Amino acid sequence: MNALRHETYSRIRSFRYAFEGWWYVLRTQHNAWIHGLATVVVFSLAWWLGVGRLEFAILVLTAMAIWMGEFFNTAVEAVVDLVSPEYHPLAKVAKDVAAAAVLVGAFGAVLVGLLILGPPLWAKLALG
Repeated sequence: MNALRHETYSRIRSFRYAFEGWWYVLRTQHNAWIHGLATVVVFSLAWWLGVGRLEFAILVLTAMAIWMGEFFNTAVEAVVDLVSPEYHPLAKVAKDVAAAAVLVGAFGAVLVGLLILGPPLWAKLALG
């Protein structure tokens, strides 16, 4: 029973660390607030337009990919700053490539959003 209690405590602690990481990203990364606002707007718009479950699931997966990219980008930046506190061209490459990954994901998310939300939004606004 003691091992089970220790395992449960360990799992709870893992969740706490994950939420601390999430909070760190929200506190320190300005683009995370843009992603957050975009997530709320997209989900609200999808609900208002009455998109189907499959389309909504695609939007959820797309938003999740962007958030994961932002989290990984923040982690890469922290590790690079730790191991290379002085300027180094390879440190710059690592940070720039991690940021580019988020940017590529954001462009893809915009396309997914337009493909899924565009037609019903256009129809709703045209009927006005």
